[in-house]
Amino acid sequence: MTDLRTSPLRTSPLRIGNASGFYGDRFDAFREMLTGGPLDVLTGDYLAELTLLILGRDRLKDPSRGYAKTFLGQLEEGLGLAADRGVKIVTNAGGLNPAGLAEAIRALARRVGADVRVAHVEGDDLLHEPGRDWGPEVLTANAYLGGAGIAACLRAGADVVVTGRVTDAALVTGPAAAHFGWLAEDLDRLAGAVVAGHVLECGTQATGGNYSFFTEHVADDVAREGAGQGVFRPGFPIAEIHPDGSAVITKHPGTGGAVTVGTVTAQLLYETGGPRYLGPDVTARLDTVRLTDDGPDRVRISGVRGEAPPPSLKVGLTRVGGWRNEVVFVLTGLDIEAKARLARAQMEDALAARRPAEVRWTLARTDHADADVQEEASAFLRLTVRDPDPEAVGRAVSGAAVELALAGYPGFHLTAPPGPGSPYGVFEAASVDAYAVRHTAVLPDGTRLRVPAAPAAAEEPLPVEPPALPAPLPPGPVRRAPLGLVAGARSGDKGGSANVGVWVRSDAAWRWLAHELTGSRFRQLLPEVARLPVARYAYPGLRALNFTVDGLLGAGVASQARFDPQAKALGEWLRSRHVDIPEVLL
Repeated sequence: MTDLRTSPLRTSPLRIGNASGFYGDRFDAFREMLTGGPLDVLTGDYLAELTLLILGRDRLKDPSRGYAKTFLGQLEEGLGLAADRGVKIVTNAGGLNPAGLAEAIRALARRVGADVRVAHVEGDDLLHEPGRDWGPEVLTANAYLGGAGIAACLRAGADVVVTGRVTDAALVTGPAAAHFGWLAEDLDRLAGAVVAGHVLECGTQATGGNYSFFTEHVADDVAREGAGQGVFRPGFPIAEIHPDGSAVITKHPGTGGAVTVGTVTAQLLYETGGPRYLGPDVTARLDTVRLTDDGPDRVRISGVRGEAPPPSLKVGLTRVGGWRNEVVFVLTGLDIEAKARLARAQMEDALAARRPAEVRWTLARTDHADADVQEEASAFLRLTVRDPDPEAVGRAVSGAAVELALAGYPGFHLTAPPGPGSPYGVFEAASVDAYAVRHTAVLPDGTRLRVPAAPAAAEEPLPVEPPALPAPLPPGPVRRAPLGLVAGARSGDKGGSANVGVWVRSDAAWRWLAHELTGSRFRQLLPEVARLPVARYAYPGLRALNFTVDGLLGAGVASQARFDPQAKALGEWLRSRHVDIPEVLL
């Protein structure tokens, strides 16, 4: 395996794998990745906006906590395997307490007899930074650091590097910079690593998980019968990083799923927006990315251009936003709308004396006429309430709902007994001067090395030129059909905003999509976003469009502002909408 303790010029690819896309991902992935084939570095991404809120509450209960406990369990076996195989481990599982996790790993290494050197990166936690006031009830305040601290730790001989809040892509840019000796001014190389890191960060989403055209890749698995077979279990992704910053996305031989231009495109569009993908190491130009088939389960990423990073760092703030409660009334059979009106009127009357600050009703018409199964004859009326006072959403709401059991609409029942209110979180984004953040690499020998911020652009970059769109398809017969027969989609969350990436797989389909799916058409197809700001970005090189919708998710995933709080299925809703599709594409 590659030794990262020295940094001569290297020409062989650096194989970086991923074993976790979120806190709670497949537990045995660490072993799978370490034993499934050759690796140089194994990464694990455990942090998200919601995760930091969870860790913040953990830290309130016990100041020694605040890191992803699952990771230590994975290392019980994985640490020795990695040491035996010479694989470096880089993870952001340190969360709010990277020093605490690093010390716990050292104790684990002594217990299992693994000879490893552990380092960590800190400086992202700005909650108690002197002179900063983040506002009331803020639980966490963390700057998104880049990969330079990780690189410093690896250059100093670390076998395991633990970080707090770094960008997801930093888990790849750091090892790549250490391995190839890249400097801060190697912008195109760093940008290529950022794109590869973005593809890797969500684990199996790059190898067929959550993929619109999943039936093409699971058909063989599902067709198999017998014990232990017929299960779709995609392998975790690997990026082979080259000295010029290009990369090949692949996976270990024999693992499930697939790596195709389509699966990589889907992940590349996930949780992104415009053509400039800002980061603390570099600004990657997504409109320059080129994806090409490099063989079975191999996709090459090339052509990525980089620009200087912005002068500021993003800071993620989480706080408890208040208290919420939810009651779901089941409405069955006839007169669904009338039953909903009755339940709503009765509850509104009961809440009038102490109405919560926010009251929201939604009716999901999931009922079918003349249904053979009772559940299929039922619709769901959801009441969601929020208030700063837990009493306003507790017994006052649950008691009022229960009291209607014998006095409401015919067939009254609930999906679950209503309970007390529960706290909900809020995510907000702020920014700080990058040079004011004390990004620090704590090396294996305990030396504390201050990591300077990457040089920012001296002036505002020139605006991105609008991409050249292809000529539209000539007129011809069309058929009314779901958009998803032609287009794939991947959607997700960024704070209170959502994004939907849409792509097609042929030039002819791109000629149609680029002109059919305008911003106004997008709003028509998804009426829920009609009154919200929507931005559309076109990526001809990927045959893709990317839409961002500001404000759809309220105050972020932890606030649970809508039925699909992370907008994970927003793209699939779009694909299910019917449009007039040229028959030549069908």
